[in-house]
Amino acid sequence: MWWLLWIALGLVGAAVLAVALALAALYVYLYLYYLRYLVRIFQEKPLFIVPKGQPVEDAQEVSFPNSDGQTLRGIYWPTAQPHRQGVILFGLEFGSNRWSCVPYCQFLRDAGFDIFTFEFRGQGDSEPEPGYEPLQWVTDHEVMDVFAALTYLQGRPDADPRGAGFFGISKGGSAGLLAAARSPYLRCCVTDGVFATHSTMVPYMRKWISIYSKRALLQKLLPDWYYGLLARAGLKLIRRDNGCRFPHLERALPKLAPRPLLMIHGGADTYIKPEMARALYRLARQPKELWVVEGAKHNQALHEAGEEYRRRVLAFFCHHLASDLASSNGAAAMIDGTPKSHAPVGPEISEGTA
Repeated sequence: MWWLLWIALGLVGAAVLAVALALAALYVYLYLYYLRYLVRIFQEKPLFIVPKGQPVEDAQEVSFPNSDGQTLRGIYWPTAQPHRQGVILFGLEFGSNRWSCVPYCQFLRDAGFDIFTFEFRGQGDSEPEPGYEPLQWVTDHEVMDVFAALTYLQGRPDADPRGAGFFGISKGGSAGLLAAARSPYLRCCVTDGVFATHSTMVPYMRKWISIYSKRALLQKLLPDWYYGLLARAGLKLIRRDNGCRFPHLERALPKLAPRPLLMIHGGADTYIKPEMARALYRLARQPKELWVVEGAKHNQALHEAGEEYRRRVLAFFCHHLASDLASSNGAAAMIDGTPKSHAPVGPEISEGTA
């Protein structure tokens, strides 16, 4: 009977080898004939309206260098309150200017927080880097610009020695989280519409490949990890041409703990779908909270939820960043009454509008 077992094992081994060779051959085929389409589509800019704010008189214009020699432009917007509760670094969405922070941060400034924001290299009035064109995807260049902003912030005469909070939108939120994973100076983080390059690419690749290939059954049978191999190959080509890397937010998220994280995401987001946000949320450790705003499209949660959006964000920073809890409770009450709770964020996923 042993010879039957050896035959069976041989057949299984042959089948596994045949499948491996078939997948390898398919990879070479896809690499040669389809990867160029992936790279081209990946570098296309989405068609959405980018907000452009208008200057406010009481904000200080600032400039500072990044580690690659470009001069970055930003604003420092000090609170008008007699007692500062803390400092918040705001991460801008792709393509917007430094003044677009005003709708997101006016209520925080009114509650006693200083606001600091800046434009990434090649965005707004910040100096571009020769040979590098920023896209909607986060690269190591944007992450290094966040570190440059933190260096500037810590070097100010009025720097808060306790650290700062972070509030970022879409690409700016992703870049800020990547920096926060390595910088304890950022004490807590709020993001809206955040996404990770690698895990976002895989579901999009299934859609992209279906445009050029009609082999629907084969597309469905291929596992996500196989698409991931092609995605990494495409990113390497872009890295070679543009001189940039695409860092893994998936690996950085667990390193935020024990600092608290509040993730906000649009329930009707068609660019970064809610299930992508939930997958990222699962990677983060406690304390954390995910609020999915039903009906909100990408970067539209503030417009959809309004007062509830401001109440939640303010309550978060009042609890985790404010220098005086008694004062922060009064500041939080400025937004539509007293917040429901100042308890630390927890594992719950809350969904719905105000």
